[in-house]
Amino acid sequence: MDYVETQPGTVMATDTASGKIDFGLNFIAPTIVAVDQGHRLTLMGGVHPGCFELFVQPGIDSILQLRGRKVGVQALGSSPHLFIVSIAAHVGLDPVRDIVWVSDPDVKPKELFLRGDVDAFLGFPPEPQELRAKGAGRVLLNSALDRPWSQYFCCLLAGNPGFVAANPVASKRVMRAILKAADLCVADPAMVARRLVEGKFTANYDYALQALGEVPYKRWRDYDAEDTVRFYALRLREAGAITASPQEIIAKATDWRFLNELKRELKT
Repeated sequence: MDYVETQPGTVMATDTASGKIDFGLNFIAPTIVAVDQGHRLTLMGGVHPGCFELFVQPGIDSILQLRGRKVGVQALGSSPHLFIVSIAAHVGLDPVRDIVWVSDPDVKPKELFLRGDVDAFLGFPPEPQELRAKGAGRVLLNSALDRPWSQYFCCLLAGNPGFVAANPVASKRVMRAILKAADLCVADPAMVARRLVEGKFTANYDYALQALGEVPYKRWRDYDAEDTVRFYALRLREAGAITASPQEIIAKATDWRFLNELKRELKT
């Protein structure tokens, strides 16, 4: 298996659709947006729920209080942006009119938040672990713990449809490897944290170990990937980010056969 460097979110989704990469493990929202825009993808299964945490400055006590506030994102269409769009739409906010989006290609949203230039941002490991260690801001929403977000997958595996159709055995092997890796995160998080540091995927062992304990990797057998697509497609449609119905997205871009087979084969 070869690894190709790309960017999570919309870029990963379009790179998978174009065949630049054969598979991408991505937050579900940008994948749905890419399908709605006409990109061909095959969603194969969920890997884990919950990894994002919404940090806010003091004085913000609810999602509704984000109205008129500055929210930092790396770019519009990125995974954090689309997740906050979904969250805002779920409570009745208009993500376009009610939120002031702030992005700077040269400065990470975390740094904007620490400087006080934005009121909120969505952190991805190891950012939440770093901010909690510093006592910076507060967590308003944790997608691993807070409903309804904790009830659905965060990240799903998508494949290039041409590759999946032409190489079903290889595609299933890729998915098996990823799901077994999720199981390993549960069985031996200390070893996985060491591997992440040794591979230079992250620098801090303690933060990596903490994140592995907080992300519910063991839930891939329990959650329903199709329910996840349906839920996020509804939120994105409410926000005006897509025009297709959830059922249209499911019909166009899902194939759960490998997941269903592996659930039987990789029993705990």
